[in-house]
Amino acid sequence: MQPLIVHHPAYVAPLPTGHRFPMPKFGALFRQLVSRGLAPESLRRVPISASTGMLRHAHDAAYVSAVIGRQLPADAIRRLGLPLSAAVVTRARAATAGTLLTARLALAYGLACNTAGGSHHAFADCGAGFCVFNDVAVAAMVLLDEGAVRRVLVIDLDVHQGDGTAAICRRDARIVTLSVHCRTNFPARKQQSTRDVALDPDVGDRDYLAIVRPLIEGMLDRHAFDLVFYNAGVDPHKDDRLGRLALSDQGLADREALVLEACRRRGLPLAVVIGGGYAVDVEVVAARHAILHGVAAQLAAW
Repeated sequence: MQPLIVHHPAYVAPLPTGHRFPMPKFGALFRQLVSRGLAPESLRRVPISASTGMLRHAHDAAYVSAVIGRQLPADAIRRLGLPLSAAVVTRARAATAGTLLTARLALAYGLACNTAGGSHHAFADCGAGFCVFNDVAVAAMVLLDEGAVRRVLVIDLDVHQGDGTAAICRRDARIVTLSVHCRTNFPARKQQSTRDVALDPDVGDRDYLAIVRPLIEGMLDRHAFDLVFYNAGVDPHKDDRLGRLALSDQGLADREALVLEACRRRGLPLAVVIGGGYAVDVEVVAARHAILHGVAAQLAAW
């Protein structure tokens, strides 16, 4: 079964020429999925904008108001790394709602993927590292507070530590966070996840998978979860501009199969967000993000 695909045209917001954040990749990923038959119209879903009430499940009310009103101070905008334009705010709200919708679809159907999301550097009271709102933390806390789930796992395999997710979710014992990241990469000041594994630079396919496989299998065996969020950042790729690890395309495919199959064997709903991935050619990085969808399509019935 192919995953349900959550996408919104607002996921792409205009940025200044030469900006480091590859904003066009979100549209490129969706186009590639459609052209490859991985996102037929019957499997597509469109989120609505996240409300202030939704965002306040994980973020301070003052921060939410400042973002939506575009009243953040200059130093906070510098830390965010994105201009606080109306389009960027709209995008952040759409992507966050998209991750919540992705999680609801995963609970109903087993597997769903957002074509955005994974903004794991956003803290409760500030944005950072191109992340405005922490979509996974918001979605997890909304569902927990509703009683839709009782215990949630966040698997974050982006090359950068999920520091904002760790900090926000640390205050809620119902959320378990796992971050596997490069030791020498952003952020300089790491937070404490439930479990952190910091890898040295240049770790390649074989060693990476030998580390990640028992971590995920062990965590899923030790705890009873109702839902798994997976930040499938492709910036551990050897050619990523901001990476420092050394996975190949095949290594990414093997990683995605590992996570998908581990959840499938246990009947665990899986909500996927795309996380980081950086290249000059957005079509190249979009193709890396699409690896997961290709792997999911090849698996036997979910």
